[in-house]
Amino acid sequence: MRALIMAGGEGSRLNLGEKPLIPVNGQPMIAYVVEAFRSAGCEPVVAISPRTPMTLNWCRARGVAFCKSEGHGYIDDMIDAVEELDEQESLFICVSDIPGITSDNIRYIWDTYASVGNDALSVWVPANLVKSCRGGMPYREHIHGIEACPAGVNILRADQITEVQSEFALLLDDPGLALNVNTRADLAAAELFLQERAALNS
Repeated sequence: MRALIMAGGEGSRLNLGEKPLIPVNGQPMIAYVVEAFRSAGCEPVVAISPRTPMTLNWCRARGVAFCKSEGHGYIDDMIDAVEELDEQESLFICVSDIPGITSDNIRYIWDTYASVGNDALSVWVPANLVKSCRGGMPYREHIHGIEACPAGVNILRADQITEVQSEFALLLDDPGLALNVNTRADLAAAELFLQERAALNS
């Protein structure tokens, strides 16, 4: 399955250059996401915009597939990218600023999607795990009776990308998926979390 990684945002709240390339423990944030999808057996494709030319150069230098969008907003850019790819199957859509995502997360999401039979799947995390304000109070819904926030990971049918799709909401109690980096405080929290996780796994 392809994984479209949305990387067209400039990261104005962080003010540290192009957001996908902001280092997290010495590695660009987007590199964690690309590697997680590769390790899970997916083909990552990075959607860049006119606001992220250095991210385009990063992809070229590392042989990471990419496509271009106009930079008009997340949904419009997603549709642009899917249509440029001429994809007809289901594919992952993922933000580029969740460096805590793992290949195990991705495989579990993929397996769940295959088993439930819906056209689309959205991933949610319990709201009490989300520390970032993401520019304001995070969007919340009750998923399976628990207050939750979107993780920024979805699976959609590409051939119906402009249509409303029947969706299964998957709630994952994983703090790594709740690390959406939008502020410098988020960045510091992500670095500490990843250091601690690496120490536990070593």
